[in-house]
Amino acid sequence: MRELIILGTASQVPTRHRHQNGYVLRWGRDTVLFDPGEGAQRQMLLAGVSATELTRICITHFHGDHCLGLPGVLQRISLDRVPHQVDISYPLGGRKFLKRLRKASSFVDHARIGALPVVDHTAIGLADGQLRARRLRHPIETYGYRYDERPARRMLPDRLAAHGIAGPAVGELQRAGRLGDVTLDDVSVPRPGQSFAFVMDTGLCDAVYDLAAGADMLVIESTFLAEDAALAEQVGHLTAGQAARVAAESGVRTLVLTHFSQRYPDPGRFADEAREHFTGDLVVAEDLMRVPVPPRVLA
Repeated sequence: MRELIILGTASQVPTRHRHQNGYVLRWGRDTVLFDPGEGAQRQMLLAGVSATELTRICITHFHGDHCLGLPGVLQRISLDRVPHQVDISYPLGGRKFLKRLRKASSFVDHARIGALPVVDHTAIGLADGQLRARRLRHPIETYGYRYDERPARRMLPDRLAAHGIAGPAVGELQRAGRLGDVTLDDVSVPRPGQSFAFVMDTGLCDAVYDLAAGADMLVIESTFLAEDAALAEQVGHLTAGQAARVAAESGVRTLVLTHFSQRYPDPGRFADEAREHFTGDLVVAEDLMRVPVPPRVLA
């Protein structure tokens, strides 16, 4: 399963219709929670996401709308006695904030939590791929994340049949790379890994384009509309048009706009502005929405 589950989409403060940030990426054996804002634990319940399935939590920065839901999520991990370790990736300079959030209230702590700070270009190996962090442009230390699936091989049934290979022998060939005179290259073709980029709270910078380059899915903040571009620049945020131009210039397949300012009651305006620049698959995020990672493009 490869999908994005959106827990919340509001910037700074929740609204009547939008919770604060929260995003869950399900990708094979990896389930990553990004930026659990206020109310994240409840939104996980409504979305059908169990604390038990989380394998990692990623914090882009320590503004409240991106981290104040962390204590509840960690206490739920403890309450449910999640058997595996859940690592938290977070900005190195925010260690004191993580420590406070980790022990924000009294509870019996059964959770196995790892704290793994990131700096620019930090790379972390996950079960099915690699997570990479890039420093963004915001008033406090902030990182975007990119998940790259490991490349693999796509087995070709007709070639397997021609060589009389079936059942458990297929797995043996994949593990060993050879079965008798038949090599893996004889019965398969390369399958490039797919990629996912997560870009929050930032002005335009090289790191935004690096994270977005060729991504199958880009989740990116579009806090403001073009009419407030000067304000966006001042406070280190993007407009919907800027986010869409990044996606178009970077060859993104699916663009997910989120992190909307409460000053705009009509989400359709974000779509209208983005469509002026991006013609691919466009999603204006809503709370509890599920967005599938686009299918692989096979040669």
